[in-house]
Amino acid sequence: MAPIAKKTGAKKGPKVTKKFIINASQPASDKIFDVSAFEKFLNEKIKVEGRVGNLGETIKISQQGEGKIEIIAHNELSGRYLKYLTKKFLKKMQLRDWLRVVSTSKGVYELKFFNVVNDEAEEDEE
Repeated sequence: MAPIAKKTGAKKGPKVTKKFIINASQPASDKIFDVSAFEKFLNEKIKVEGRVGNLGETIKISQQGEGKIEIIAHNELSGRYLKYLTKKFLKKMQLRDWLRVVSTSKGVYELKFFNVVNDEAEEDEE
């Protein structure tokens, strides 16, 4: 049986810094999406180490320009989690039927309207 090596100390890798941008400029310009309320929602709901409201110095959330929110995380934070929270906010504000969250590039999420096609031909047949 091989000897078991003891760990002499906790190995810490390089500090991870991730930057995410949620672009809600299209619905914000139509005045159906409140960006400041969304920023407050993220501040209240993002979990750090299993606790809500534990952002501290590890995660910074700031409003950047018209309808953009920038999240800078100095720990592990997945973009998928931000997409989940965005969908949760849309559902809470009853906007989930009209808006969707799309990843346009790595670390960038955009709120877009669903493409609504008028079904006038189908309505005439009935």
